[in-house]
Amino acid sequence: MEYIKLGKSDLECPRIALGCMRLGDKPEERAEAVIAAALDEGVNMFDHADIYADGESERKFGRAFKALGISRDKVILQSKCGIRKDLGTFDFSKKHIVEAAEGSLKRLGTDYLDILLLHRPDALMEPEEVAEAFDALFRAGKVRFFGVSNFSPYQIELLKGGRVEVIANQLQFSLMHAAMVEEGLNVNMYNDESVQRNGDILNYCRLNGIAVQAWSPLNYGFFGGIFVGNGKFPALNAELSRLGEKYGCTPAAIAFAWILRHPAKMQVIAGTTDPEHLRALCRGAEVGLTREEWYGLYRSTGKILP
Repeated sequence: MEYIKLGKSDLECPRIALGCMRLGDKPEERAEAVIAAALDEGVNMFDHADIYADGESERKFGRAFKALGISRDKVILQSKCGIRKDLGTFDFSKKHIVEAAEGSLKRLGTDYLDILLLHRPDALMEPEEVAEAFDALFRAGKVRFFGVSNFSPYQIELLKGGRVEVIANQLQFSLMHAAMVEEGLNVNMYNDESVQRNGDILNYCRLNGIAVQAWSPLNYGFFGGIFVGNGKFPALNAELSRLGEKYGCTPAAIAFAWILRHPAKMQVIAGTTDPEHLRALCRGAEVGLTREEWYGLYRSTGKILP
């Protein structure tokens, strides 16, 4: 497994992290098995959120982590907060951020988080209040670093104005959800792909030393489903299979390799709870796609280069 420094932090993180959203309704043995498989593959970073299965995903991970007897300093734990499912709102108040972080710590059975992300932008965000919450958590030794998820450049700039240092931005990105790349390829065009729906967030993060974490790397649309092996995308799957045969890995691993090939040095969040599927996905970190193969996969999604 290849490791990178996450943003401007000193955290050495694997290019692939394990997303734990789906652990909540799985048996204890499955949670233990996928965590053990992740560590065997060098995937020692685990991504959580307080809302995943209403906190049960964090609780189940915490119990599995304890049962496996893993040393806390051998792993990197990340969680997210800010979505109030109980109220149908977003909430970046100091009170909620601090309480949410403390709740995650309790459920995970740990004294500190390595990273805490703000899950989705809050229209009522007060940057100074967010900074106060982060300062309180940092000074108490409860959170080491901070970041965001699904934020635009100017939303991050607002936080920076409030003295918040952002090391990561978790964004939806895949072969079939690639607007961050499409807008950069279609500058000065009148087609749909030229519309900047993301505010050029990819280049912004690169210029500012902010790590991009790709979530839903095998999905199309907004939780539309998995595109690998999906009959709706025959040309893409034919190319994924061809390259999988060439490199001796699964088509899904090639989809991971496509993301990892981008010079932004993104990190991919793998959301599987199947140990063997995770092992297969990790082979994608060992594949070095050529420029022609990378663009060939992009074109196979139906996109046309201008």
